[in-house]
Amino acid sequence: MKEKVISSKKHGMTALCLIILYYIAGILGIIFSAMQLDANGAVPLFVATLVVSIIVVSIGWIPLLGLKVVGPQEALVLTLFGKYVGTLKEEGFYYVNPFCVSVNPAATTHLSQSGDVRTEGHGIASALTKGNASLDGSAMNATSKKISLKAMTLNNSRQKINDVLGNPIEIGIAVIWHVTDTAKAVFTVDNYKEYLSLQCDAALRNIIKLYPYDTAPNVDTTGDGKADDGSLRGSSEIVVSRIRSEIQKNVEDAGIEVMDARITYLAYAPEIAQAMLQRQQASAVVDARKLIVDGAVGMVEMALDRLKEGDVIDLDEERKAAMVSNLLVVLCGNHDAQPIVNSGSLY
Repeated sequence: MKEKVISSKKHGMTALCLIILYYIAGILGIIFSAMQLDANGAVPLFVATLVVSIIVVSIGWIPLLGLKVVGPQEALVLTLFGKYVGTLKEEGFYYVNPFCVSVNPAATTHLSQSGDVRTEGHGIASALTKGNASLDGSAMNATSKKISLKAMTLNNSRQKINDVLGNPIEIGIAVIWHVTDTAKAVFTVDNYKEYLSLQCDAALRNIIKLYPYDTAPNVDTTGDGKADDGSLRGSSEIVVSRIRSEIQKNVEDAGIEVMDARITYLAYAPEIAQAMLQRQQASAVVDARKLIVDGAVGMVEMALDRLKEGDVIDLDEERKAAMVSNLLVVLCGNHDAQPIVNSGSLY
């Protein structure tokens, strides 16, 4: 379905003025015919004029249906007896065939996103399901059929997904998107908002399962057959770029452009969060101990070299081993060492 933009029917004000004159003529015809019938009796000419004037006033509301107002960044998709006739995308006051019907299958669908605002005056009842709310069409008789062309921010609900190592994680994304082709959005898919939400969930699951939460050995996240350092926590820009590309590929036929995507929430699932925290703490302790030992060994080596260079004392191998042991205990211990002073002899 190819979009056809209508821009040559901005005659709304002229049509409104003609409709008003049409109504005034009908009302004046009724008044004039009634006065003549009252004065001259049932003259056929005046009876016919009265009947025609009443019919004119009775059906005069039909032309009003052809008046359409389109604001900035809005669009109206019009069909005539089931046939697509075009889209009003430029702002203005239009007059079209009064039998044209505006079509927007997503008008009663509210996602958890900007632009989908609950209107108290209409008494709308929302039911949240997987991050979006589908509203009963019977509760939205006054819902506008206009399609917003503005940039929208879809904030889908958090999903629990297993990463490449099988660890369950919870992740949520925000997607910035807008409608580029109204004909595709309305006629290619049943409901373009729900379609986008579903594709966001599917793309998120397809990409997240390729990465570990944190850097892990022997994991290939790029598909080149070589292990790398990619991870959800450390490579977020690359991850969201792949997610955005995956979503865009899936919604191209629906006339939607995905402008950007961002990870809004990332954490281990609650059932393993405590164990992973302990693992991270243990890893941090091991790294800290390794750093302390490396520093202590360097300090011991420096102390022995300084004693040897200054010819302060000549230690045999056994005494050197004892000195190294004592220094390592002092430097690597968690508590302050309690010195023992030997004042009797060298040994």
